[in-house]
Amino acid sequence: MARYIVKRLLAMIVTLFIISTLTFSLMHAIPGGPFTSEKEVPPEIEAALMAKYGLDLPLWQQYLNYLSNVLQGDLGVSMKKIGVSVNDMIIQGLPVSVKVGGIAVLVILLLGIPIGIISALKQNSLIDYIVMFIATIGIAVPSFVVGTFIMYVFGELWRVIPAGGLDTWKGYIGPVIALAGFSLAYVTRLMRSSMLEVLRQDYIRTAKANGLSQFKVIGKHALKNALIPVVTYVGPMVASILTGSFVVEKIFALPGMGRHFTESVTNRDYTVIMSITLFYAAIYIIMVLIVDIAYAFIDPRIKLDD
Repeated sequence: MARYIVKRLLAMIVTLFIISTLTFSLMHAIPGGPFTSEKEVPPEIEAALMAKYGLDLPLWQQYLNYLSNVLQGDLGVSMKKIGVSVNDMIIQGLPVSVKVGGIAVLVILLLGIPIGIISALKQNSLIDYIVMFIATIGIAVPSFVVGTFIMYVFGELWRVIPAGGLDTWKGYIGPVIALAGFSLAYVTRLMRSSMLEVLRQDYIRTAKANGLSQFKVIGKHALKNALIPVVTYVGPMVASILTGSFVVEKIFALPGMGRHFTESVTNRDYTVIMSITLFYAAIYIIMVLIVDIAYAFIDPRIKLDD
């Protein structure tokens, strides 16, 4: 397994290099720049700013300078927020995104998996129909619609939750529901379909024929195999949720990673765009690796290639 992990880490480095190269190329291919605005900047001031941030250098040299700084742990400074480094942005924004995202992930796993199992065991019953109806709505309605609805109804009209921020525990309700909605519905449907497929297998019929209780059949034989598709989805899902949802954080005015990224794209803040994109990509790849390793523990028949 150690050799497998090393191979994947080396592949991760190559993947991040490709992502950084593509991101850098696309940023500079789009007309305009971080100092382009509706209010015209005097040419001498713009030239001074370009020189300060090294944007007057050839593109290949800008890219090599950026990679050199990244390898030293320096993700650069914002070109729009004076004196603010990307490292500081991540240090300040990541805990907020992780805190809200972590609660959302717990809600998804603690509700989605059990509800999916119950729905599978009660197939074609009223409970199953209700669960599938709600799950279908959860998948169909985008998170920004859910977030906007919660903010308007519960934050503005009824004022039972704060209009923004995380000053009290009530401030977490809206963002968590908006973040968890789609994934909770998807995990529920995925768990149900996976469990139904496993329950139709011959070894499950054999276990039932041998007189094992339903609890033992589900817990000991069916659950592990049924969890494999769910784990496959949960890995990237966790990476996405923990690093913050761009739109949801904007709606609820949360000072997380999502807000920094959306602001950097709007402001054409090259350094912030590059660094946060690489950070997101690294988290995503690491979560996929963790999922692959988890397969071997969930199902001993799955062997990792050494």
